[in-house]
Amino acid sequence: MTEKTYNKIVLAYSGGLDTSVIIHWLKENYGCEVIAVTANVGQDDELDGLEEKALKTGASKFYLAEIEEAFVYDSIFPTLKAGAVYENKYLLGTATARPIIAKALVDIAKQEGADAICHGCTGKGNDQVRFEMGIKALAPEMDIIAPWRTWDITSREEAIAYAEAHEIPLKITRETNYSKDKNLWHLSHEGLDLENPLNEPKYDAILEMSVSPEQAPDQPTYVSITFDEGIPVALNGKEMDGVSLIKALNTIGGSNAIGILDMIENRLVGMKSRGVYETPGGTLLYFAHEQLEMITLDKETLQYKQELAQKYANLIYNGQYFTPLKQALDSFVDETQKTVTGTVKLKLYKGNMVVSSVESPYSLYSEAFATFDEDDVYDQNDAAGFINLYGLSSVIHAEMKQKVQFGKQAEISYLIKRAGVKA
Repeated sequence: MTEKTYNKIVLAYSGGLDTSVIIHWLKENYGCEVIAVTANVGQDDELDGLEEKALKTGASKFYLAEIEEAFVYDSIFPTLKAGAVYENKYLLGTATARPIIAKALVDIAKQEGADAICHGCTGKGNDQVRFEMGIKALAPEMDIIAPWRTWDITSREEAIAYAEAHEIPLKITRETNYSKDKNLWHLSHEGLDLENPLNEPKYDAILEMSVSPEQAPDQPTYVSITFDEGIPVALNGKEMDGVSLIKALNTIGGSNAIGILDMIENRLVGMKSRGVYETPGGTLLYFAHEQLEMITLDKETLQYKQELAQKYANLIYNGQYFTPLKQALDSFVDETQKTVTGTVKLKLYKGNMVVSSVESPYSLYSEAFATFDEDDVYDQNDAAGFINLYGLSSVIHAEMKQKVQFGKQAEISYLIKRAGVKA
């Protein structure tokens, strides 16, 4: 029994292995009321039966926080507009959801007058930091309980054994015990055979949102995505809200094996970890958005934004969503997106994406200037003067080096002669 006592604890409840066990463990150790909170961020069928299960395993109350729209417009789309990609691969599917979930937990904890918020993240993962950074930013007075850092359970095998001993129903077995995180944006798979980088992922066995390239259609699929100031607003000419658009793109992308990623990444806590990610719709949106920016942003803005995108990705990955820097970068990104409006058409084939066309009323691409044919707008003779000025510093530096080299040779010859030695 722990020394500190609580009347009410709000638990971030997914119904998976960890949180299923935690309800019983909290009641056993704290003897308090446990309120289970599940945030709907697009898990679909994973939400089925959660309320019944939570109440049956000891929760006094269950909340389903409907935050799917907030997840899209407050987290996914800002990150998309920033072009933020962690370590040039990961589209931040788990990381973008955590701060929005943390806010929902805080809101309900305050509403219920809870003493603490509990999560099921392990002491090895990134999510413990993301949840707790969000809670500290929004409710610094709230206690946080993280059982994986304090209880006697040391592995998922032992957690399964605990569940079996206390007759807690689970949807997994020891053979299918991948650690997963699913939301509207992605699905991640970790653990089991994936822990050894020598093992090729069993894609046909583990993929849920996608098919493997071998199973994708033998004919290409075309898809067009329309953006308004960096936000996707239409699919194949049909206006759609963000949630519906991402769901539709998940279906299209997944059926064409788009967005399957096998990655070894650097966790915030210092170790490397391997995961297989499925992000079909998100991969299409990132690629299309990037193509649109190429024709609508000037060189300096585009390149500077690309530099900041890495910092933005690190902020999201490291749980620094509610920080002044992140807010400041959002303001910069929003300014850059005022002309990122237009339509991108993509050709999809067995995991590959090819640009079919890009159009925008704000396009900076000028065929009149770029053409290899005869034109009336560009005087090629101007290039000579431009290159002379552009290369002037290089010329001055080269002349300096020649003078120094000649001077050294003359000095050495003079010293040799003074010493009476024939060269």
